[in-house]
Amino acid sequence: QVQLVDSGGGSVQVGGPLILYCAASGYTSSSNCVGWFRQAPGKEREGVAYIERDGTSRVAESVRGRFTISRDNAKNSLYLQLNSLKDEDTAMYYCATRRNCYTLARLTELGAIWGQGTQVTVSS
Repeated sequence: QVQLVDSGGGSVQVGGPLILYCAASGYTSSSNCVGWFRQAPGKEREGVAYIERDGTSRVAESVRGRFTISRDNAKNSLYLQLNSLKDEDTAMYYCATRRNCYTLARLTELGAIWGQGTQVTVSS
């Protein structure tokens, strides 16, 4: 079983940057796909980005060009660089993993393993 611990959230002003981190432990060789999803109060979960072990990645249209996902397989770590943050990016962000993703939505579905979440608050 894989365990995920995500961190790096905080409060930032509109237009500012932030980096989120996710550390994986346990049976990490099964984690071909790792990524991030977010959930704002009163809204559904939204897949943000994922990256596979070979570097193939997918980023949601709502954050494309502003967010960058990367992973370090040797360190079992996942990163999400958030730039040009907007009010609507305010949400709890969760690191997630599963054997295969295929779509961003699968990060939020049954079968995925999640971290505990880290809050990102963007204010003007």
